[in-house]
Amino acid sequence: MNIYVGNLAHDVTDDDLREAFEEFGQVASASVIKDKFTRESRGFGFVEMPAQAEAQAAITGLNGKDLKGRALSVNEAKPRTDRGAGGGGGGFDRRGGGGGGGGRRGGGSDRRGGGGSSDRRGGGRSW
Repeated sequence: MNIYVGNLAHDVTDDDLREAFEEFGQVASASVIKDKFTRESRGFGFVEMPAQAEAQAAITGLNGKDLKGRALSVNEAKPRTDRGAGGGGGGFDRRGGGGGGGGRRGGGSDRRGGGGSSDRRGGGRSW
């Protein structure tokens, strides 16, 4: 069973997570999720336990328990949904609007939505 572990202190390591869960049975893997740029903990992780009964005991035994000063949030991990390749912008229609920014460098507000460029990729004039 794949187990989600949230509210981790930022100094919790993969080994800390593994040790906490090994009290309840065999741990196939334990990983703290880190930011891909800063490599700092994102405050949650996942533990894989092959035996369903042991995993359930770990969830019950560790949920709300303290690990390095933080009360853990432990539950069965939900299957990951495919979120696609990133943020999309608005659709393409004749009214402009939508879009994902771009165009203007100075920021500011553009009442038309989009990024202020006058082409048809968002934010242009309504012809």
